[in-house]
Amino acid sequence: MKKGIVVLSLFDGMSCGRIALDRAGIKVKKYYASEIDKYAQIVSAANYPDIIRLGDITKWKEWKIEKPDLIIGGSPCQGFSFAGKGLNFNDPRSKLFFTFVDILKHYKPKFFLLENVKMKKEHQKVISDCLGVEPIEINSALVSAQNRKRLYWTNIPGVTQPEDKGIVLKDIIEGQAFVNARGKVKKQTEKSNCIDANYHKGKDNHGQRTLVKCGRMVGRNPDNPKSRKVGLPTVQMLEVKNDEKSNALTSVSKDNLVIFDNPPHNNKFKQTATIHYNTKKANTLLANAGDKTRGIGIHDDSLFWRKLTPLECERLQTVPDGFTAHVSNTQRYKMLGNGWTVDVIAHIFRGLK
Repeated sequence: MKKGIVVLSLFDGMSCGRIALDRAGIKVKKYYASEIDKYAQIVSAANYPDIIRLGDITKWKEWKIEKPDLIIGGSPCQGFSFAGKGLNFNDPRSKLFFTFVDILKHYKPKFFLLENVKMKKEHQKVISDCLGVEPIEINSALVSAQNRKRLYWTNIPGVTQPEDKGIVLKDIIEGQAFVNARGKVKKQTEKSNCIDANYHKGKDNHGQRTLVKCGRMVGRNPDNPKSRKVGLPTVQMLEVKNDEKSNALTSVSKDNLVIFDNPPHNNKFKQTATIHYNTKKANTLLANAGDKTRGIGIHDDSLFWRKLTPLECERLQTVPDGFTAHVSNTQRYKMLGNGWTVDVIAHIFRGLK
């Protein structure tokens, strides 16, 4: 395909597929994009004005397009996600998968790629039976600092696991900003992009040890945080991961917080936190608190937290720095949480060469 391939991207979002094609060195003749979110379209158009925009996928029979060589998409996952309500194919958003299948059957491209979340085996089987291939599960942690396990159904040849790049959370942090007692963010430094060599080794500019972990705020019963029984009183607890990766990005900012243990020596920036031990994750910061505290909340005023910045979220998704800067931060968080990890997709696309 010396002249380039024709691509049809369904549920295109901010065009992560196009970034991945460029990164994989695949020449694109035409890139058609179906997307209805206006903010995602603004970001896509600002970075790729040549993309041909088709609008609503449900109106696909009205499209007048060239036959695509490659059809890609990540159909809405809310109905499949274990974090959702478990509606599965009864969720109208998840039913759009079948629209993807209809379009695939109509155009009969040489290659296709569908991405979605991990789901119940019976629903995974429905998708596999419709597409005629089994998915490969890839964790974005291999190419970024984000734990994000996703399923990829494709007939692109030679898809294997990416090489582990060894990227950890502190590699993508743009600077230290902490939450004070009133919930307002105060930056320690005006630096926006660079982390110096000492910081990379786990120290700040003053030589103080700085822990960089990821966590999330969750509602838990203070007497029994591991319980999921409905109706129990809950408080917000800071659940801390003990590995060096983030949680999977979502559109909810409290699902991913950056945690430090040695911010500026100024009491007004201290943020007390109730720490929760979660047996489903790697050991948390309660490891040194003794077995008697396992599974309960403790109060710890030595931890300081803040939200991930939009730039850091871009880096977790291996999107170019500033790619989403054309819209509000609220919309940036949303589209990055819904987007693809570009380097995973680029790894898959290299099989097109």
